[in-house]
Amino acid sequence: MGDYGHDLVFGSFTTPASDDPDHTVGLAVLAEQVGLDLVTFQDHPYQPRFLDTWTLLSYVAARTSRVHLSANVTNLPLRPPAVLARSVASLDLLSGGRVELGLGAGAFWEAIEAMGGRRLTPGQGVRALEEAIDVIRQLWDADARGGVRVDGEFHRVVGAKRGPAPAHAVPIWLGAYKPRMLQLTGRRADGWLPSLGYLQPGDLAKGNEIIDVAARQAGRSPGDVRRLLNISGQFASAGHGPLHGPAEQWVRELADLALGDGISAFILGSDDPDDLRRFAGEVAPAVRELVAAERDRGTAPTRTPVTEPAAVVEPPARPRVTGGAFAVVPTPDDGRRLSDQRVWDESARPSGPAPDPTRTYTAHEQATGQHLVQVHDGLRGELAQIHDLIEQVAAGEIDAGAARSQINTMTMRQNRWTLGAYCESYCRIVTTHHTIEDQALFPRLRQADPRLRPVIDRLEQEHHVIHDVLEGVDRALVAYVGAPDGLAELRAAVDLLTDALLSHLSYEERELVEPLARLGVS
Repeated sequence: MGDYGHDLVFGSFTTPASDDPDHTVGLAVLAEQVGLDLVTFQDHPYQPRFLDTWTLLSYVAARTSRVHLSANVTNLPLRPPAVLARSVASLDLLSGGRVELGLGAGAFWEAIEAMGGRRLTPGQGVRALEEAIDVIRQLWDADARGGVRVDGEFHRVVGAKRGPAPAHAVPIWLGAYKPRMLQLTGRRADGWLPSLGYLQPGDLAKGNEIIDVAARQAGRSPGDVRRLLNISGQFASAGHGPLHGPAEQWVRELADLALGDGISAFILGSDDPDDLRRFAGEVAPAVRELVAAERDRGTAPTRTPVTEPAAVVEPPARPRVTGGAFAVVPTPDDGRRLSDQRVWDESARPSGPAPDPTRTYTAHEQATGQHLVQVHDGLRGELAQIHDLIEQVAAGEIDAGAARSQINTMTMRQNRWTLGAYCESYCRIVTTHHTIEDQALFPRLRQADPRLRPVIDRLEQEHHVIHDVLEGVDRALVAYVGAPDGLAELRAAVDLLTDALLSHLSYEERELVEPLARLGVS
C-alpha cells in the first residue's frame, strides 16, 4: 500500500443531463481547455433524464482533441460485452487513442429489468463481469489466431471474428466496493474506480490490501492496478470539513490520498464550470508539485509506466542526474523579447556565491534543483499553450466574420470563453507556485545561507511584478470579450507576460539550483 508511483491524472465527472445538451458538452470542452486529463460521464441507460453515454462520448470525442474519455462506469448488464468491445475500439481509433473503459457489474436492478436486462445476484454479477472482461480482451486481440470463444455462464461467444484493435492499450477500470469485486480487480483489471462518498474511513486501505493480495496471487504486481477516485466537494474561504474549504486544503488532502492511499487519478464530480476551473488551475498543479517533491526525496517507489494523455507541449529533454559533479542544467535565457515594454532592469539582478568547483553532489542532493527545473518546464509549456490558443481564436475570428453564420458566431463566443478560462487558470498556476516559494522555500534558503539574501529579495520583488503583469492579462481579457478589436491588447499583454516570466524563471534557476543541492533545502 502507500504510493504506487503512477503519474497523477485529474478529471471531471459530469452529469449527462438531456435537458441542456449544450451545457453538458460545454463542460466537457471546458475540461479540456482548462487542462484536465480526463472527462467521464455516468452510464445509466434506463434513466430518461440522461443522454445515452456512449452516444455522448462519441460526440464529445469529436469536439475535443486531447482529453481522454470514459464512462464512469459502463452499465454492463445493458451493454453486451462483444458489442461494447467494438464500440470502445472504434471510438478509440476515431479519437486517436483517447478512450478508457470503466466497467460496473450493475445496480438498480428493477430499472435494468424494465429495459430488458437480466437481474443478477451480487455473486452472479461478479462472474458475469469476469466473463465480459474475457470477451472484450479477446476481441481486442486482433492478431491472435482463431475466433473469440468464451463459453460462460452469462456471456457466450462462439467464434466471433476478432478486432478491430483499439489505437492504444485501453485500460479496464472496475467500480468495486465488495471483497469479490476487489479480488477481481486485483486479478484482472487495470484500475480500481470507487467513489469517495460511498466509502467509510479505512475502506481505501482495506480495498488496496485486498487488491494487492489478489494481484500477487495472480502473478501480477500491485502496481499494475491504478487507483482512481471519484471525489466531490465545495470550495470555500474557510475549512468546513473534508474537501470543503479553500484550494490549499484540497491540495493537502488530495496529496495525502496520493501518497498514503496510492490514489493517482482524482475525478471531480461537479457540473459547475467554476469548480472545474479551480480544480484544474489551483488544485491539480499544486498536488502534482507536492507529490513530485515527496517522490524526489526518495520516499516513494519508482513511477510505474502508464498510458497518459499526450502532453500538448513537450518539455525539453533533460539529462538524468547522478552523483558527482553538479549536473542540473539551468534553462538559459535566449535573450529574445516579444514586447517593447520592460518591467525591470535585468542588469541590476544580484548574483549569489559562486559554486565550489571541487565539491561533489549526490543524485539525491541534486533532485530538488532538477524538480525546480521540471516545474518551470511545466509553466513554460503552459505559456506556449496560451499563445497557441490565441492564434486559434484569431483564426476563428476571421472565419466567423467571413461566414457570418450563427454557428460560427457561437464557435467564436465559445473560443473567447474557453480562452478566458484557460488564461485565468494559468494565472492561478503561476500564483500558486510563487506562493509556495515565498512562504516555504525562500525563507529556508535565507536562513541556510545569508549570502543568498539579495537574490531571494530580488526574486520576491519579481514575483510581485509578475503578479501585476498577470493582472494586466486579466484586464486585457475583459477588453477582448467586450470589444471586437480586443485581441491585439490581449496579445500584447501575453507577450509581456512571456518576456517577464521566461526571464524570471531562467534567473531563478541560474541562482538557486546549486544552492538547493548544497544546502539540502527542498
